[in-house]
Amino acid sequence: MGIINVTPDSFSDGGLYVEPAAAIEHGLRLAAEGADILDIGGESTRPGAEPVPEDEELRRVLPVVTALARQVSVPLSVDTMKASVARHCLEAGVSILNDVSGLRDAAMVAVAVDYQPGVVVMHMQGTPQTMHLNPHYDNVVSELRDYFQERFHTLTALGIAPEALAFDPGIGFGKNLEHNLQLLAHLDQVMPPGRPVVLGVSRKGFLGQVTGRGRSERLAASLAVGCIAAARGQAHILRVHDVAATRDAMLMLEAIDRYRSLS
Repeated sequence: MGIINVTPDSFSDGGLYVEPAAAIEHGLRLAAEGADILDIGGESTRPGAEPVPEDEELRRVLPVVTALARQVSVPLSVDTMKASVARHCLEAGVSILNDVSGLRDAAMVAVAVDYQPGVVVMHMQGTPQTMHLNPHYDNVVSELRDYFQERFHTLTALGIAPEALAFDPGIGFGKNLEHNLQLLAHLDQVMPPGRPVVLGVSRKGFLGQVTGRGRSERLAASLAVGCIAAARGQAHILRVHDVAATRDAMLMLEAIDRYRSLS
């Protein structure tokens, strides 16, 4: 899942693709590099980010969605917490709804029921404005497991098809270094069985805490985490900035795994 941030303030590439033409070009490049999904967002969810008005978020993402829907064959995802933005983007050609708030808004659930897209349900403690302020869990693994079980049962009871749902542990979203590492070590204990796991660790701060590397120097660490999770069968969709490098890493994992299955 290649990331297209149509924002001036995203933590890693804010401002690079804020103009529609630049975002569209970036999306075409990611698709050419081998992205299986393009995830387009118009509101930063980095720690401390301020909310974006609905009309501004739509102004950012809708031209990009509309153009890419005509020019690429891979599915498009919209990264939004706003039901109206989701609805407009689904009508423009998006087929996946990626909601970092976990569809806690009844209006977003209604959109998902009406259009029946793929849905990524993420966990976040607090909001982007508060999630970095002393996050606390008694047991992060069991609390996220309970959260995802509740989300699965609630959303399917409301009319979202079980096979439409994927789940994202929200690495870095209201979680400190220890929480992130505990979750990555025990992803198999967190997620609802039989549903895909979306994992977004690309360039994130906890990688820098471990390696001492700045944002632009975290590719190796990002690949390491993605490879470990994929090799364990605990991540099925990797949400990344660096599509070409991640694709190469996954191709090598698959090639080696084929030989292991033959032995």
